[in-house]
Amino acid sequence: MSFADFSILKLLANTIDILLVWYVIYKLIMIVKGTKAVQLLKGIFVIILVKVASDKFHLQTLGWMMEQVLLWGFLAIIIIFQPELRRALEQLGRGRFFSRTANQEEENQEKLVESIAKAVDYMAKRRIGALISVERETGMNDYIETGIQLDSKISSELLINIFIPNTPLHDGAVIIQRNCVAAAACYLPLSESPFISKELGTRHRAALGISEVTDSITIIVSEETGSISLTKNGELHRDLKAEAFKDMLSNELLVQQKIKQTSSGLWNWRGKKNG
Repeated sequence: MSFADFSILKLLANTIDILLVWYVIYKLIMIVKGTKAVQLLKGIFVIILVKVASDKFHLQTLGWMMEQVLLWGFLAIIIIFQPELRRALEQLGRGRFFSRTANQEEENQEKLVESIAKAVDYMAKRRIGALISVERETGMNDYIETGIQLDSKISSELLINIFIPNTPLHDGAVIIQRNCVAAAACYLPLSESPFISKELGTRHRAALGISEVTDSITIIVSEETGSISLTKNGELHRDLKAEAFKDMLSNELLVQQKIKQTSSGLWNWRGKKNG
């Protein structure tokens, strides 16, 4: 083997090594995205900056303190996040640490669409006002924290019960995160657009407001008319029939998910299953 061949192989190995490390870091960021672990990582980053600054300006006492915090902090992290680490190791053992299978994700999204469509159809027929926002890429934790956290599995029965009038959670928005009902009675930002019809109430303004600052899909059921509306990307789609609403929701949550899976399929460990 020539020296040139050896150099090419070494360059190829280094490139693969860098890409794998990048991919692992990216997936870890996706795992902690939208969780309390993000705040912990921010705290660690601040401590590291303080440590670097103390070394640069020869602040020995402060530097020693930061060194002890980093030394014992990682042990504390292992203890605090023991359940999450155990769950991650279990997923690694099943070969699903880095990604869910395409079939699993599709089944979850189908269940989400069916649950929302069934609940919305029920509430629309009975003129039960509702506001449901589905998180996508943009995190909605800031808005989740304004409500009552539930962390419950999605079901049409749960959604209907939440919005029954005169119950503790009916006033406000339900936010769905990772196919679970994350919280209810949440406050969403109201749109300040001057082009909104004055006949639209607070629910529609809140739905438009959240669609202007996130990529979420938000569904509104009017308490006065029982009409179904949907907002996305700052657009309001009003007076949808039940079938048209379900088709639009499926297109946003199922079709778009399949496109995303197809584009990232080459990066998955197990690949996309047929069917």
